[in-house]
This record gives sequence, C-alpha cells and structure tokens, in this order.
Amino acid sequence: MSDKNFDVIVIGGGPGGYVAAIRAAQLGMKACVVEANHLGGICLNWGCIPTKALLRSAEVYHLMHNAAAFGLSAKGIDFDLKAVVERSRGVAKQLSGGIGHLLKKNKVPVFDGFGKLAGKGKVNVEKDGSVIETLSAKHIVIATGARARTLPGLEPDGKFVWSYKEAMVPEDMPKKLLVIGSGAIGIEFASFYNTMGADVTVVEMMDRIVPVEDAEISGMLEKALTKQGMKIIKKAKVSKLDKGKDEVTAHIDINGKVEKHNFDRVISAVGIVANTESLGLEGTKVKLDRGHIVTGDYLETDEPGVYAIGDVTGAPWLAHKASHEGIICIEKIAKQKDVHAMNKSNIPGCTYCHPQVASVGLTEAAAKEAGYKIKVGRFPFMGNGKAIALGEPEGLVKTIFDEKTGELLGAHMIGAEVTELIQGYVLGKTMEATEAEFMHTIFPHPTLSEMMHESVLDAYGKAIHF
Repeated sequence: MSDKNFDVIVIGGGPGGYVAAIRAAQLGMKACVVEANHLGGICLNWGCIPTKALLRSAEVYHLMHNAAAFGLSAKGIDFDLKAVVERSRGVAKQLSGGIGHLLKKNKVPVFDGFGKLAGKGKVNVEKDGSVIETLSAKHIVIATGARARTLPGLEPDGKFVWSYKEAMVPEDMPKKLLVIGSGAIGIEFASFYNTMGADVTVVEMMDRIVPVEDAEISGMLEKALTKQGMKIIKKAKVSKLDKGKDEVTAHIDINGKVEKHNFDRVISAVGIVANTESLGLEGTKVKLDRGHIVTGDYLETDEPGVYAIGDVTGAPWLAHKASHEGIICIEKIAKQKDVHAMNKSNIPGCTYCHPQVASVGLTEAAAKEAGYKIKVGRFPFMGNGKAIALGEPEGLVKTIFDEKTGELLGAHMIGAEVTELIQGYVLGKTMEATEAEFMHTIFPHPTLSEMMHESVLDAYGKAIHF
C-alpha cells in the first residue's frame, strides 16, 4: 500500500478499534486499522457473539426437553455437537466478514500485522518478527484489548484445561466439567455445558457467584442454577490440578481444607490481562496501572497524540464500553461539539446464562455505602402475564432510587430476556429520569417490560399487581 500517512492510526480491529476508525472516516479523517489476527477482535470471534450462538442452541435444546409443559410432544431429542459448534463459528465468520465490508465501505484500509509505536506519530507494522510497513499519523489510538488471565498451575493446555477458545469448539461433550470462576464468562460456559448434559461444578473465591451483581440477584441465580443440577462451591479456590491419562484431579481448598475431585475437563475463567506488551510503550509517557493503560476523560494518555480505548484501559471489560469509548475519543480529536466523557455508572452489564442477568448502576449495598437514603422496588416474574405465558415465571426486576431526588441509582434483573429489557433503564438513567418519568411512561401490555414499571411503582408503594 503506497499511502502510509494518515490522520488516525488505530492499533487493533476489535469492537473499540473498528468503530473508532469508521467514526474517524465519517468525520472526514483519513484513518487506518492495524490488526494482526481477525477483525472484530475477541468479542466477535471468540467471545460475545459465538458464545451467544452456543447458548441459543442450549436454550432450544432445553425447550425441546420441556415441550410437554407447552402441550407439545417431542421424541428422540438429541444434539450434534459438531453441528452446534459449526453454527457458532459460522455466525462469527459472517459478522467478521461484515466488519471488513464496513471498513472498506468507509475507505479505511486494514494493515495485516502487529502495530508498535515507533516514535512520535509513527507506527511500525510487524509480521513474523519483521517490520513490513511504517505508518505515520498525528493521532494514534491503541485498542489492543485483553486476553484471559492464567494462574500458576492452572494454565490451559488445550486438552484437559481449556481457555475460552477451547471451550467454544469442543470435540466431545465432557461428562464432568469444572469451571474456575463465576464471572459472566465462567457462568455462561457453565450454563451452556450444564444444559447440554454435563455434570458441572463451579468454584468461586468470593462468597457469592457473579460477585459484581446485586447480592439479591446473585442469590437468586445460584438457587436457579443449583435447581438445574449445577454444583457451586463458594469461598474456595483451586490450588492444584493433577493431570492423568483421561482426567484431571482438582485440589479444591475450602476454608483451609483441601478436597480432591476428578473431572474430564476444566475451564479457567479467572479474569483478563491487558495486551500492552510489545506496543513500544517504553520511552513514552504512557502510564500503566495494574497492567492497564491510564487515560483521561477523553481516552487521552500522558503521551501527546496517543490514546487508548477498550479492555486495554481496564474495567468494565465490555465490548459496548469499548465501542462507546472509540466514539468519544475520535469525536474529541475531531473537536466535535457536545462530546461527553463516559459515565461508567451508565454502562449496562449482561450475563446470558439461563436465567439471564442484567444490571446498570449501583447495587443496593453500594448505594448504601455511598451514603444514599434509598427506596427499593421489586417485581417478580410470577406476577407478570407475559412471563407466565412464556413459561418463564422465575425472575425479578429490582430498582433502587435516591429517596431525596428520585434519581434512579441502579436497576438489577434476573429472568427471561432481561438482557434486552435493561436498556430501558439505561436510557432513563442516561437522561437522568426520576421515578416520575418512569411512572408516567405507558408500558405496552402484555409484555415483560411491564415489570419495569411495576418495580418503580413498588419503590414508592404504588405497585398494582403485587
């Protein structure tokens, strides 16, 4: 490629990087992307999207097994694991190709290789250890993402101990599976394999699963997963794995007492590490905090002309956060009016297990710790006509308000399709709506969204159907 001079160089083509590059092009800037592996990053290729395809297969499989509850009959119910995996990979491939098309449509060239800072306004593109291109730009955006954290003695080996990659393309369904870590990634894999028939055990160091969620929601999820046959061990850690010929023996430390349990496979889901190595940060003013790049309100680093977005900048490690940061960063560079710094309390989180979990803002405990006097509303799925008709009567919508101002401080949900419902509260929170706006909003009937209305009403003693 003859032209090597740009306004913006984006290192990384994930959900933060490709969005930043497209927005730059829309604003008349000459932008390019440097990507070493695959457009769409981990999220599209090995994370958010393919896991949802797997979980959809598990959901349909679950419904088929429960056909009698809907007055239906189904016999000989089984699954083809290879076909399930192939569908998941096909979905990821289709969307990755779509991103390539979007970049091409916006005249954003993609350089195949690793991007490395090479002095002020310079980026080397490296392939197989050699520099194949040197690009220049006034603005350089680092969007290199993160990778799975590995703990000593628990390193994935691709056979017995899986990372998320191996867990997404299993050749055989394990009979007994251990999942280390109960964050969103661990719980989603545990839910998929449990639904598909594996005997699943989850080990979590904290005193509850999905520990970033509201404690009440965590408790309800644990109860639901346990009812489905999953074993959950809390306040414990896996200290050692002994690999045999056909199985793994896990040493599980529970309150100082070590128990040994045998498993076919182990999935390690114990957090992530930012991809900051080999970026050429040495000699720059870019600062790191616990391995993540430190940025200002508009994603600028301490090195003039260098910015960072997405997982490489720290929690929450979410694709939609990365994309939004990409927009903020580029619009600030372009000196657009009304560019707002990100309010992290308005970032929703979703876990696509069965039942689903979704939330935004402060938990009840965090609101109290912050000194708020609060009003809390709840509405159960069992009180909603649509939920009962769907055969999904288990769940809860919980809302937390500042008693003084009526501000929505947080919303927490568990149940069918709550990952879709949460955006109603996110929009309201972003608009700084109070309880009055939520109360005066007309929700369609019959829908699951009516529970959002009732939960708000309940916070103020006005619930009708509960």
